Amino acid sequence: MDLRGRSYLKDGDFSADEVGWLLDLAVELRAEKRAGRARRRLVGKNVALLFEKTSTRTRSAFEVGAANQGAHTVYMGPGETQFGVKESTKDTARVLGRMFDGIEFRGFRQRYADELATHSGVPVWNGLTDQWHPTQSLADLLTMRDHVARPLVDVSVCFLGDGANNTCASLVTTGALVGLDVRVAAPPQRRPAPEVWAAAKSLAAASGGSLTVTDDPLQAVSGADFLYTDVWVSLGEPEELWDERIDLLMPYQVTAALLGATGNPGVRLLHCLPAFHDNETEIGRRIAEKRGLRAMEVTDEVFESPASVVFDQAENRLHTIEALMVATLGG
Repeated sequence: MDLRGRSYLKDGDFSADEVGWLLDLAVELRAEKRAGRARRRLVGKNVALLFEKTSTRTRSAFEVGAANQGAHTVYMGPGETQFGVKESTKDTARVLGRMFDGIEFRGFRQRYADELATHSGVPVWNGLTDQWHPTQSLADLLTMRDHVARPLVDVSVCFLGDGANNTCASLVTTGALVGLDVRVAAPPQRRPAPEVWAAAKSLAAASGGSLTVTDDPLQAVSGADFLYTDVWVSLGEPEELWDERIDLLMPYQVTAALLGATGNPGVRLLHCLPAFHDNETEIGRRIAEKRGLRAMEVTDEVFESPASVVFDQAENRLHTIEALMVATLGG
């Protein structure tokens, strides 16, 4: 499989076979690292990390993955470059493309990632935009493979809560691409965008996968192998929206009772993190003071239970991103 020179800007950019090959490569790289026999495939490569939004997992995965492979990274955080302020995306792309072998972008508008790829002449990887989170869905698939001893075409995952966000869009699209049974339990106001759903339906028809959307969480989780949720509120949003969002999504909170409603004793919890499962965060404390809630999208009981594989999922961001860089930079 030859992905050299390819960008990964959104879910669906790679075929199902290419995604499967990337996951196999990630497993190989992970095994090499754990056995202490890693090969450095990207010596002499330089990678730009262009961040409009702060990050824990994405930045760590790109920096550590590049270092594992012998590449050098330069982190450019929010406000640290002329990007979008004194210099256009097109001009930034042409500068970075002359100096770096690959560019990671984590920011707001999808068109910025697209323009970087169009004008830089080097692979560009989308670390997150408001519309897509494609490197997350690669880690999601690898985590599912790790925890269910069946092909992905025989696996079911249910996303609960804010189905309109980028994580759900990526899960739905990549899940449909590889043939998963993907369910979304969300209120009508917070479902995947019509164009995302339509494209995913076409992918599912080709792969043999299935897509379901409902406002009934009990119906959605029945028989599921994985329950997936994500945060409901963000520091990037006006706080006046928080009460409305919480009221709307509280019926979709992942609780022990909802795990039990799957009827599957082996069901696992997925979450892309960070998670508001307790009051040990700034936002968690604000919500607790205002509304008396101990958790939002997932209870602490479930988050800390044996069903939770969220930290395996977080680690897999490293292995899948490392595989993505190796494959596209030609290591």
